Amino acid sequence: MNALVITALKRPYTFVVLSLLILAFGVMSVLRAPTDVFPNIKLPVVSVVWTYGGMLPEEFAGRITYNYELAVTSTVEGIEHMESSSYYGRSIVNIYFQPGTDIGEAEAEVTAISQTVIKQLPDNIPAPMVMRLDASSVPVLALQVTSDKQTPSDLFKIAMTRIRPILVTVPGLCCTIQSIGVTKPL
Repeated sequence: MNALVITALKRPYTFVVLSLLILAFGVMSVLRAPTDVFPNIKLPVVSVVWTYGGMLPEEFAGRITYNYELAVTSTVEGIEHMESSSYYGRSIVNIYFQPGTDIGEAEAEVTAISQTVIKQLPDNIPAPMVMRLDASSVPVLALQVTSDKQTPSDLFKIAMTRIRPILVTVPGLCCTIQSIGVTKPL
């Protein structure tokens, strides 16, 4: 430590220049650093949501989800793994692809096989909703709307037509809106 102090006293200009360089590079790094709180994470994931009203989760998993997973694994390329959850009247299948997979091409393949497998599923089942999941577009704002006088459908309509259009214009903001029904005082 003493050697550093002695060198600094012998060569003061060197340490002044070094300090200025540290300051300049620090300012440059602050100005050039990305400001997004959630950086873009490129995880190639496609989510498929199946709905069929009135079907129990166990039955949904056996009749729809299982058959769909078999069809996807036999025709779609580059799958790393799949996760599925069956609920009352619906099922969500998340298909994770190998890193570097073109997510647009993967989404097209999944959509194509989803349309093909419908013929093997129960009658009148609607086409699934196929969407890519982007880790940087998860909701960072949850807005809850309540009222003593409005019905839940009116609250939802107000939130979707008046509040959401204002919020989606904020850069980097992705929000979900939940309407809570009529609140009753205790």
